[in-house]
Amino acid sequence: MSRETDEVNEAIAGELRLMDPGVRMSRALARELLDPEFVEVGASGRRWTYDEMLAALPEMDSATESGPHYEPSGFTGVLLAPGLVHLTYETTLDGERARRSSLWRKQGAAGTWQMYYHQATPVPPAAASSTGMTT
Repeated sequence: MSRETDEVNEAIAGELRLMDPGVRMSRALARELLDPEFVEVGASGRRWTYDEMLAALPEMDSATESGPHYEPSGFTGVLLAPGLVHLTYETTLDGERARRSSLWRKQGAAGTWQMYYHQATPVPPAAASSTGMTT
């Protein structure tokens, strides 16, 4: 595998871990995956900071084993620079679809991958038949 493929796959693995209810319930585990400078613009339009997200994750429906779970699909990734990966993909959560974009960067001496930025855009029901990601 190439360096680009390896780094993209590591970022995808981090993204999938952040969707895991066990990680979402644990602030300590989520802290490992979120960059201290993390910012998210959620599907609701709300802007989340690192501290706000760590506080809210355990309370979200997707943080319980019995609640709705993310169903991701269509991952693509690009190595923008060494240690910086841009991911795009779609999710379904409790029947709601969203197109997502994340920036992951490798941090620290241990080379830990952390999510730096995340954006979720809702997919209206009328667009449900469209599978391509467009701008």
